[in-house]
Amino acid sequence: MINRSWLALLILLTFCCVTNNLNAKNLNGKSFKIVIDPGHGGHDPGAIYQNIREKDIVLKLALKLGKQIEQEMPDVKIEYTRSTDIFIPLHERAEKAINSKADLFLSLHANSCPTPSVSGTETFVLGMHKTEENLEVAKKENAVILIEDDYSTRYEGFDPNSSESYIMFDLVQEEYFDQSVSMAALVQGKFKNQALRRDRGVKQAGFLVLRQTSMPSILIEAGYLSNADEAAYLNSANGQEQLAIAICDAVKSYKAGFETRNGFELHDLVVEEQLASEKANEEDSKEKTVEKVNKKLAISTELKKTNSIVEKQRPKELYYSIQIAVAGKKLDTKPYNFRGLKSIYMVEHNGVYKYYYAKEQSYNDVLKRKSEAQQHYNDAFVTAFCDGKQISIEEARNLQSP
Repeated sequence: MINRSWLALLILLTFCCVTNNLNAKNLNGKSFKIVIDPGHGGHDPGAIYQNIREKDIVLKLALKLGKQIEQEMPDVKIEYTRSTDIFIPLHERAEKAINSKADLFLSLHANSCPTPSVSGTETFVLGMHKTEENLEVAKKENAVILIEDDYSTRYEGFDPNSSESYIMFDLVQEEYFDQSVSMAALVQGKFKNQALRRDRGVKQAGFLVLRQTSMPSILIEAGYLSNADEAAYLNSANGQEQLAIAICDAVKSYKAGFETRNGFELHDLVVEEQLASEKANEEDSKEKTVEKVNKKLAISTELKKTNSIVEKQRPKELYYSIQIAVAGKKLDTKPYNFRGLKSIYMVEHNGVYKYYYAKEQSYNDVLKRKSEAQQHYNDAFVTAFCDGKQISIEEARNLQSP
């Protein structure tokens, strides 16, 4: 008989094999589309350090990234907002992503600041800035609209240099916020552990190019051109290649998780099992016999069977709701904060606050409430929860099927 430590190891190895098989299958199955957006271009050079221009750096990085993705994931379709040195307005970049029905939008940039010692990578998702530093980054990238024709009308009076204009991002509705954060975290992890770049973290800020897309979207600041060493790295073929590989590997992980949604949850359970096994082995003295260990395993197995039966028999708490907004701060759920809507509740996760309208057991009933919500929030959409955990609408309806 094997002890618990070896059992946990066996489970972990089995999981790895299953996950690799699933990933191989998914990475060569259903089509997945990515829009790669090299920032700036044409008469908009972006940040400049000596003779190094942001528009040139990010275009080279974008093309290397696209080539890397094609090699690693040949089933993935790639589109570029620009593949040459031309100027593309922000709204056209977003429109291209929407029209192509992309699954992921990656906007590539390079940063700069007055302090030459500052360096590192940071990846942004759409949201309200948490610091003045984040606001300044957003202002700098959004300022490109000032050289677009009729920008005031097109962007409904938005002034990229006015802090007041960014209030609109404080209660922005973003259906793909969680996916965007997940992708951003994967990118930062790969930058730190593979490309060995300084990790400045995942951040929120009000980027117009992200606001106008309708899919998981992130804006990558690949480094600081105002830092001499980092500018040289960003301008080198080797540096661009390392960054492209890191982003590609992040995309691969995101895509695998996107297509095998429960894989990461299974991994968490395996890790918990392994940790529990190690703790139990530490507490077990060397004098304990194999017979006692086997007895514990037998009891544990029976316990799991019993719990499984109880879990299957227990009725699940299933309901539908309407997500209306996401904010970076906690708001009182009174009607005056939500355009007169009542029955508002809030769910907080990792410092992000999501606001929902109503709870309904019936899918048909929640569709009626959605119509009510959309009179005040055009982007309101239906969500489903089972035992407090968000699930897909399809899963919820399947659970309700006789």
